[in-house]
Amino acid sequence: MGDDVVMNIETLGSETMEKNGKTVEEVHEEEKQKKKQFYSLDSLDKEANKISSLHSASKVVSIATVLQLAFQSIGVVYGDIGTSPLYVFSSTFSNRVPSKNDVLGALSLIIYTLTLFPLIKYVFIVLWANDNGDGGTFALYSLICRNSKVSAIPNERQEEIELSAYKLKIPNKNLKRAQRIKEALESSCWAKTSLLSMALLGTCMVIGDGILTPCISVLSAVDGVKKFDTGMSKDVVAMISIFILVILFSIQRFGTDKVSYTFALSILLWFMLIGSIGIFNIFRHDSTVIKAFNPINIISYFKRDPKAAWISLGGVVLCMTGTEAMFADLGHFSVRSIQIAFSGLVYPCLICAYVGQAAYLSIFPENITDAFYKSIPESVYWPMFVASVMASIIASQAMISATFAIIKQSMALGCFPRVRIIHTSHKHEGQVYIPEINFLLMLACVLVTASFKEPTNIGNAYGIAVVGVMLITSSILVLIMLMVWQTSLPLVALFVLSFGSFELVYFSSVLYKFTSGGYLPITFASVLYFVMYVWNYVQTKRHNFEVEQKVSTEYLNNLGSNLGISRVPGLGLLYTELTHGIPAIFPHFLTNMPAIHSVLVFVSVKYLSINTVPAEERFLLQRVGPKDYKMYRCIARYGYRDRRIGNEEFELLLMENLRNFIRNESWEEGDSSVEGEEIRFLEKSREEGVVYLLGHSEVRASENSSLLKRVIVNYVYDFLRRNCRQGFIDLQIPNKNLLQVGMNYSKQQRRR
Repeated sequence: MGDDVVMNIETLGSETMEKNGKTVEEVHEEEKQKKKQFYSLDSLDKEANKISSLHSASKVVSIATVLQLAFQSIGVVYGDIGTSPLYVFSSTFSNRVPSKNDVLGALSLIIYTLTLFPLIKYVFIVLWANDNGDGGTFALYSLICRNSKVSAIPNERQEEIELSAYKLKIPNKNLKRAQRIKEALESSCWAKTSLLSMALLGTCMVIGDGILTPCISVLSAVDGVKKFDTGMSKDVVAMISIFILVILFSIQRFGTDKVSYTFALSILLWFMLIGSIGIFNIFRHDSTVIKAFNPINIISYFKRDPKAAWISLGGVVLCMTGTEAMFADLGHFSVRSIQIAFSGLVYPCLICAYVGQAAYLSIFPENITDAFYKSIPESVYWPMFVASVMASIIASQAMISATFAIIKQSMALGCFPRVRIIHTSHKHEGQVYIPEINFLLMLACVLVTASFKEPTNIGNAYGIAVVGVMLITSSILVLIMLMVWQTSLPLVALFVLSFGSFELVYFSSVLYKFTSGGYLPITFASVLYFVMYVWNYVQTKRHNFEVEQKVSTEYLNNLGSNLGISRVPGLGLLYTELTHGIPAIFPHFLTNMPAIHSVLVFVSVKYLSINTVPAEERFLLQRVGPKDYKMYRCIARYGYRDRRIGNEEFELLLMENLRNFIRNESWEEGDSSVEGEEIRFLEKSREEGVVYLLGHSEVRASENSSLLKRVIVNYVYDFLRRNCRQGFIDLQIPNKNLLQVGMNYSKQQRRR
């Protein structure tokens, strides 16, 4: 539209100069004023994405608050990785009885896997790649989007985005390299699609992890009840596990804040117990296992039987289950609180637990299938059984919370169908509960537990989900290091060699067990990816089509101040996804309605690729058309973690911002004579009543589209749209104030 408008203005200027004999300066001044009038409809395009101040992830908080969050994080984040001692050794040697040297080699692998990945990679590197305090795969994607114009989400177009967070730096080779990478990404459609696909796939893998975590954790813990009745069948153990899982998902509605305080003491006790028993077993059975801290044992382990050692990596990798939860759950806590809890409590207790189990197995290797419970002293067996069941319940909480957080991110960025989001805490941002997702997770966990019945079988599937999401995180993080952090190439190469290469080795090992259950997380991820990709694809096409079909300014100007129909007292809020221009649904409203409200506001709810928008920058306002039209544009901006404002609060804030806008406009123009009159007219219109106007559009593939595209758009997307929350519910609009008009778009429709 921009080029057409400029051409029209220049022609108009030339005609004026020829007819009236005005000077060039006068003509240029008129052109500037006309450009301003023409562009007034589109002038919020770029401003909609500009946020002058972003909340920092490293904001200063009190030591008491950090310690409080660190304590809470124990109950939410570390349950998963804390229960891994229940099944790691049995999964590592699932088909054989190990020798003492094999136990030493596996222990050495576990020690350095825990050190390399959860401690060094995630706690001290990945956590700092947060999006202003928020973590997860989508937060990494958002961080890249804010530093380059590569966003592929439907409510942002390339020419709209000016969120580059680059700071002025002294030119150097790292900065120049970052700029070259940025330009290459921005010019490549393939790169943009690939980045979004990686973010979606990583999100799907974490959700798959959230399904498998409760199953394997609870099954492994409940398996200890067999000591009470050695003849107990697998079916009974599975039924007890399912009962516990149903209870767990039932309490999610109380929120992360309450759940974390309830569970934190239990999981703290769990870590103290496994650490203490580990130290006890070292001195009781075989203190020489501390030789496993020498990495030479890993080399010897692979030399003895390379294939068996490589296969066993699929079990070793389970020692870092839940590592991604530390990052995905970051929005619930803070970087420092996560670091303090893991480094000061979780890591040392886990190391002691694994070393203690290895000390026991070096004497009794035949008990490898039940290493955890067999290594517990008889006097504390039943207290440990109760503690392990509680810990397994808490382990599930880590990935459930992470799943809720990333689903909300995905939905806000237009990559997931609309679902109900319930904010469960007024103290901490990002703590949410999603009833629909909670029910689907529970259903999937029940089906998996009832089908597999044994932790070892689920462990085969679990490893793929764990390593898969780690690989995606590493890949995106490398791009952040090069483009955002501007890290030197030697350090980037060291990161890739230290982490990426080992992750690929682990991934090759877990793929070996694909037919033994490894297909499960890939199936989950594939189905979720398909749903998210279809939703994002059609939403993007729909948004682009609406941009193409927007109404021209000439059409609006030709209608006059009455818009061609009667105008009745009242305030009309017409919702549109467009942040510029007049939506095609507007003339459809004029055609189907006998009258329109005396004040009309085009409202666009826009989610940005940041986690939160400051309250003082929530609204952007602009006048649409001449003053006597009484038409405005309002863009309400949210981050993907922000709480949606309810309709009553929204109306109050909108009126306040409209009054301020009118005052500022009058002050800038030096004409305050009509300021009071316009504000009184605005307030009187609101007193007459507020009506929300929504367009209801049907999306259909064109007739010349391929069969696959017609199936995806006409059936798959339509099914998702009909079964997700309606737009007016998501916008929290009361039914009594709602007016909807339907409209079908077609490829042959011409612009007005």
